[in-house]
Amino acid sequence: MMRILLFACTLSLLAAIQPKLLFSQSPPDDGSVLPFPPQEMESVTKPRLQDSKMQWPEPAQRLPKDAPNILVILVDDVGFGISETFGGEVHTPTMSKLADEGLRYNCFHTTSICSPTRASLLTGRNHTRVSSGTIAERAVAFDGYTGVISKDAATFAEVLKQYGYHTSAFGKWHNTPATETTAIGPKDRWPNGYGFEYFYGFLAGETSQWEPRLVENYDAVEPPRDDRYHLTEDLTNKALAWVDDQQAFAPDKPFLMYWASGGVHGPHHIFPEWADKYKGKFDDGWDAYREGVHKRQLEMGIIPPGTKLTPRDQTMTAWKDIPEDQLAFQRRGMEIFAGFAEHTDAQVGRLVAGLEERGLRDNTLIFYIWGDNGSSAEGQQGSISELLAQNNIPNTVEQQIAALDKIGGLDALGSPKTDNIYHSGWAWAGSTPFKATKLVASHFGGTRNPMVVSWPDGIKSDDKIRDQFHHVVDIAPTIYEILGITSPQIVNGQAQIKIDGTSLAYTFADGEAKTKKEVQFFDNNGSRAIYQDGWIACAFGPFIPWNTPASVPRIANWDSASDEWELYKITEDFSESNNLAEQNADKLDAMKKSFLELARDNQDFPIGAGLWLRLHPEDRVKTSYTNWNFTANTRRMPEFAAPGVGRQSNTVTIDLEVPEKANGVLYALGGSGGGLTVYLADGHLHYLYNMFIIEQYEAHSDDPLSVGKHKIEIKTSIDGMGKGGTATLIVDGNEVGEAKLTRTVPVAFSASETFDVGVDLGSTVSWDYYDQRPFAFNGIINSFKVELN
Repeated sequence: MMRILLFACTLSLLAAIQPKLLFSQSPPDDGSVLPFPPQEMESVTKPRLQDSKMQWPEPAQRLPKDAPNILVILVDDVGFGISETFGGEVHTPTMSKLADEGLRYNCFHTTSICSPTRASLLTGRNHTRVSSGTIAERAVAFDGYTGVISKDAATFAEVLKQYGYHTSAFGKWHNTPATETTAIGPKDRWPNGYGFEYFYGFLAGETSQWEPRLVENYDAVEPPRDDRYHLTEDLTNKALAWVDDQQAFAPDKPFLMYWASGGVHGPHHIFPEWADKYKGKFDDGWDAYREGVHKRQLEMGIIPPGTKLTPRDQTMTAWKDIPEDQLAFQRRGMEIFAGFAEHTDAQVGRLVAGLEERGLRDNTLIFYIWGDNGSSAEGQQGSISELLAQNNIPNTVEQQIAALDKIGGLDALGSPKTDNIYHSGWAWAGSTPFKATKLVASHFGGTRNPMVVSWPDGIKSDDKIRDQFHHVVDIAPTIYEILGITSPQIVNGQAQIKIDGTSLAYTFADGEAKTKKEVQFFDNNGSRAIYQDGWIACAFGPFIPWNTPASVPRIANWDSASDEWELYKITEDFSESNNLAEQNADKLDAMKKSFLELARDNQDFPIGAGLWLRLHPEDRVKTSYTNWNFTANTRRMPEFAAPGVGRQSNTVTIDLEVPEKANGVLYALGGSGGGLTVYLADGHLHYLYNMFIIEQYEAHSDDPLSVGKHKIEIKTSIDGMGKGGTATLIVDGNEVGEAKLTRTVPVAFSASETFDVGVDLGSTVSWDYYDQRPFAFNGIINSFKVELN
């Protein structure tokens, strides 16, 4: 009886809470539908199941009727003066089409560097406030620079998902700590952990366009082996396939898509026919390019009348000073970049056309942001392997060209054989009419990027260029305002920190509106600025992006307090050409004080924290392990989590069984742009240390290994960070070869290539086995040990 009464009480309580879910009408008095006497139920309820009608409650409506789909497009490493839509010389028909259907913005800003811009864009907070003061791979243990976006700064994807949007992200992520991108995670800081229900792309800062290191949601995936494969095309294909799924399964729900191509970040990889479109286009060099683009920008009204073209920095090379025998190399670098940029815009065009074909375009709000920073000067004097600059490794153009000649000459540029990036002079040209490039937060060459906004159902297009001062932190609050969402105070149980952005939705209907943004904080690598009521105060700092080796002594002797500050009234000086610091000393002093207050509030101290690793590469983000036991199936281990077999003294010990004519990779780290591989070729043991293509350190056994069991040891001795050493090959206790390492990588071979056992996945370290990739070992690896010495 007690059990029956308990059940009855429970039923009564449920009926009181959700009556519609239980019964919609009263049962007959005889209680025939109940398994116990009716007199015991009379005090509870009298429903009869057969005569009842269930009714689900209406789902909560948290969005306005006909809420738009939202597409945020972010292109990588392209400056203000590249796209023809904003006066540049690269063909961008998709951007022009969207601009004609929407609005152009010529005073939109980024943080001047990849991870920070993305963190600010997604969260609506300043980059150091969300601990993203530098790129994920260069994270350091200062509060604003750890590379961890905490969950008290929810992304707009997380917020919109909870309001009823379906969410997806494609392409470059670059906001996960570099040591947390392994197969074992932790994965709560991967895109899916930040509100994206579907992700397809890469987690690192860059990857090969031919053999990208891809992730789908939480799993590593390999691209097809196809000579016509290109990552940017793949991203569009996957994005449209996801839209089809969304429309098939939830056509009544709006979607959010974040499409962040790896283009046009280095390496500059593109099909030759796209680069060939620009043959001869840039023969006059970067100085002439800037003059032509500046004139066109004035004619088009992209920049205000009277805007001056800023001069070349004295530390930059003039085109006339490039030796005759290097001109072809430098021209081809820009042709490849331009082809890559046009190709990227074309893939955006396919995505937009796909939305049109599906009847979704008119009610899709598109933010097309042309660059997460200015054009990149990381190619220094022109490079066939981009990570040379990231590692502060001195080299010459003569070395670059000599190494290039060994792998196919100019035809190898843009191909899987190189990780090429153009001369920094082209990056400066790409920032016309401004000073500086990517990695400079003090001047607009690093921070001002074109943006187009288009939404046929919600925004009436007009020709008035929006010149209100805005920043990537403003996108999230703009989306919230459009949807009538108040920025939530709590998300998933986490109290939220404040939003720094200011909605720019007011500019949609009124091109003449005054800027509502009062202040904006900038800082990157010691270069810093503050915008305040139409003025910019700024300091360049010690770091020269176009000459990283020369920057090292400057950084070592730098005192931020002694920096010389500049002052510009940008409402009258669009290009920051007239420094008013001397005439307005009091104004400058007040703005410097305001900057320090903002820096403190945004946990930006110490100033220049992003430069730490350039002086102390030993403090890089890395695993705490010193020895490992791997299996023959260890795959896709990111370099920042892997053993430092190319930069630290170590011993690798492999017990294996060798078949006749043994072939295949035993282990590899990195790719064609730089890396280390140990492999067997017809039984001969080979070691290759690929020092960013420009130098190759090799050793091999004279005799092939016999069939059967063997113990292989690779003992590497390195004299210190970035210094030389030796790698000794030992088979069954006998030395069979030795490689002299003239110098070694101090930080990393690659941003996204991995450590693999038994294969060389992705871009191959050695071209000897490229056609046989991934060149899997045809024997048996019984044990694999690595120990750092």
